[in-house]
Amino acid sequence: MSAVTATQGGLAASSPPPHYTAEEKRHRVFAIMAASSGNLVEWFDFYVYAFSALYFAPAFFPKSDPTAQLLNTAGVFAAGFLMRPIGGWLFGRVADRLGRKTSMLISVTMMCGGSLVIACLPTYAQIGAWAPFLLLVCRLFQGLSVGGEYGTTATYMSEVALRGQRGFFSSFQYVTLIGGQLLAVLVIVVLEQLLTEAELKAWGWRIPFVIGAIAAVVALLLRRTLHETQSAEAKANKEAGSMAGLFRHHTPAFLTVLGYTAGGSLIFYTFTTYMQKYLVNTVHLPIKTASYVMTGALFVYMCMQPLFGALSDRIGRRNNMLLFGGLGALATVPILTALQHTTSPVLAFVLIIAALAIVSFYTSISGIVKAEMFPPEVRALGVGLAYAVANAIFGGSAEYVALGLKSLGHESAFFWYVSAMMVIAFLVSLRLPRQASYLHHDH
Repeated sequence: MSAVTATQGGLAASSPPPHYTAEEKRHRVFAIMAASSGNLVEWFDFYVYAFSALYFAPAFFPKSDPTAQLLNTAGVFAAGFLMRPIGGWLFGRVADRLGRKTSMLISVTMMCGGSLVIACLPTYAQIGAWAPFLLLVCRLFQGLSVGGEYGTTATYMSEVALRGQRGFFSSFQYVTLIGGQLLAVLVIVVLEQLLTEAELKAWGWRIPFVIGAIAAVVALLLRRTLHETQSAEAKANKEAGSMAGLFRHHTPAFLTVLGYTAGGSLIFYTFTTYMQKYLVNTVHLPIKTASYVMTGALFVYMCMQPLFGALSDRIGRRNNMLLFGGLGALATVPILTALQHTTSPVLAFVLIIAALAIVSFYTSISGIVKAEMFPPEVRALGVGLAYAVANAIFGGSAEYVALGLKSLGHESAFFWYVSAMMVIAFLVSLRLPRQASYLHHDH
């Protein structure tokens, strides 16, 4: 599947959408589902660790051992911040040089292995400090895997999607990303109903990791059936997957993607992972009520993605991104301020849905709008690395910045910080071409 570069005027001439046979349509839709399944499993496994940590942490990180506690802190930091950019670079290079399919198979295998080992790990009581150390190693592998998953999956789904409907089909990357988070929550909730707290702490916490490993094997089998979208010509390019090739010719595109991904990651984490803590600490909703509000909001948000993706096929990726940056800049402070003063869970739910609708202008096309910025020989690297760096710096730090400013008595400063990043996302989006230079004419 070769890319067609822009013409001298910077915009490729328009051409009618290709005619797809019914068989090819089924083949491409199945490919989207198979790629998405692995994405769902990757994020399920990643989030299960966070949601079940409450139960397994005492078995690995006893408070009596300061070294174990330091390993816990270091592991969370390293997996969340250090490994994602490394994964984005490593898997982007593999995808551009060896193929998207190969990269996706390695990624989901690593996640499967990480979950399976965690499920079987001996505890601190059995092997001492080796237990938290081995858990840390597994977490680093999972961080590396999920760091590489985004760029390769985004690239593959963008390349295999039906032309004219690429925004719609590419949106399923975030459908499965959010779906993985929701499924992780659901598994923990079901286990909490079936097992006592003592049983969960003793052995029940291992069950979600076993489920994740089994699901990863299924995803691996599905991904093995995929056809490769990276052409032999692109793989053979001497600059394929190289940092030199990326930055020698595509530095402006990389910085553009970095710019709007920084704002996109920040506002995404603000209204998803941080929002539950905000509802409890600032809005003062009961913990269970906050959980119900966020679970419902995330489900609606997941369902929004194909609608906003399809909208981008009608109005163009650039307009989607301008609406995202503009509305985000204008509405973030009013929405977070209104949430601060509400006492109604229903009103809180409505306000969060309004914010997530704005975020959906970006997340629904997050993969495709990046993939269209790069030629095939550096596409996975450009998408994956730019996303991972911006996500680690701005997305990963969102909660810490918000809580830090709150502790200093300047909580509203965080609202303005998010708005300022939305202004940057808007200005950067003005650089997007009205018609994509790459991928647009691929069949």
